[in-house]
Amino acid sequence: MFQKIEVKVLGVFMATEKGSFITEERAEVQVEFGGIPGDLHFGLTKKAGEREPMYEKGTEIFNRRQISIVSAEECADVAQLLKIEEVRPEWLGANLIVEGIDNFTLLKEGSRIVFPSGAALLCEGANHPCIHPGKVIQSQYPEKKIAGKFVKMAYDRRGIVCVVEKTGIIKKGDKAVIHSYEPFKGKVELSN
Repeated sequence: MFQKIEVKVLGVFMATEKGSFITEERAEVQVEFGGIPGDLHFGLTKKAGEREPMYEKGTEIFNRRQISIVSAEECADVAQLLKIEEVRPEWLGANLIVEGIDNFTLLKEGSRIVFPSGAALLCEGANHPCIHPGKVIQSQYPEKKIAGKFVKMAYDRRGIVCVVEKTGIIKKGDKAVIHSYEPFKGKVELSN
């Protein structure tokens, strides 16, 4: 039995600068099998790296991180824990930011997020935090010593990674519906 949760898309983003995971806001994005064409993480496959130590570095593997999504609620939680004004989705390399769901990172693998255009994303699990976004956040707050703290404070608050299950357009302001097989363990708040 599916549980349905409605969320609102507050922003859509792409990482297009070579050598940088930092994303830039767009009004909308076209998602294709493989992600967002032109985005840093686009592709059906990728080279194994530090997050896949079971493979030799550079081995071609399936790309589970075609799209990354964070929630406004968890970004605010991480900012509060780091004692800073804000944590922006761009600094995290996120492709989407949604609102209307607490504990978004705990969304179960296999959950689907369906958008008004018919585009659908399949949750592949949590996007585990690493030091790189912490360094970007540190650059925004040079007086604070937070780069290393980010990994601990963002654990289970870093959002999810997805693959594209159905192509389409995702726009800022879209109302999307999450379909989850298992009961969601987080607090759900529907937004207007």
